Amino acid sequence: QQKKLGTLRVVGQDAHGIVAACTQVLGHHGCNIVKSEQWTDTKQNMFFQRLEFHYPVDNVDKLACQEELAERLSLSSSSSTTNNEHSFSHSSSYPLESHWNWRDRRKRVGIMVSKYDHCLWELLLRHSANELDMDIDVVVSNHETLRPVAEQFGIPYHVTPITTPETKAEQEAKQLELLKGVDVVVLARYMQVLSPQFLKHFPCRILNIHHSFLPAFSGGSPYRQAYDRGVKLIGATAHYVTEVLDDGPIIEQDVTTVSHRDTVRQLIKKGRILERNVLHRALEAHLDDRLIVHENKCVVFAD
Repeated sequence: QQKKLGTLRVVGQDAHGIVAACTQVLGHHGCNIVKSEQWTDTKQNMFFQRLEFHYPVDNVDKLACQEELAERLSLSSSSSTTNNEHSFSHSSSYPLESHWNWRDRRKRVGIMVSKYDHCLWELLLRHSANELDMDIDVVVSNHETLRPVAEQFGIPYHVTPITTPETKAEQEAKQLELLKGVDVVVLARYMQVLSPQFLKHFPCRILNIHHSFLPAFSGGSPYRQAYDRGVKLIGATAHYVTEVLDDGPIIEQDVTTVSHRDTVRQLIKKGRILERNVLHRALEAHLDDRLIVHENKCVVFAD
């Protein structure tokens, strides 16, 4: 019998019986857990869990499975007063939530770029080599510069030039239309600040690569800032985009050593290697449903 791999993520206030509820519901519906990881933030009493499971494609009622778990995780007064041995209760401002992905289709991705090409090459090459489980719908840019790169891989490339503050709203409306239907937007060194109106369309679904080890050297020209400060490490940070510049939940980071001998140009060269790798790992984690955002932090489960 054909089987597929699904994922289940659970997040909310910790309580007795959560793990048992998840495993029992999956088992009851013929699913076989192949990987499980959980973590409890004891300071906030928050529970985070991710499960991978095989399920029989033609012999599982997905909706019934999801509804049964939702009922078992319910925080309603009726479930908190029942004598059912499988129920549990607690009072919380963070009720338990379950997020399912039955992997019925690959996630659709839109990429936004400006003039720097190294991150775009990385994503397109890995996608071409089937190393990223996704479909790339479109590349959107505010410049013509990287059209030959996208077209080399057969990816549609659209330019929405933002030349003045007055044209920003109009061009963002065009960008949203081009990105309609995508599951995640990747800013592969896109050098424009997205408006709050744009961000509302993709909550926790826009990934950015910043060329510094945040929170150090946020904003513009971080390699110049690092050079002027005389640091001995430079880094790259992938994070979800929020309205506060370079302040979203951090997904992935990496660093490399530098010295007083390195010029700004050499820092940029070393940093671009980090940027490519960090962005790839962050996107891979998002595609694999290995991330849970809580407040301004990101829980990242192992691959």
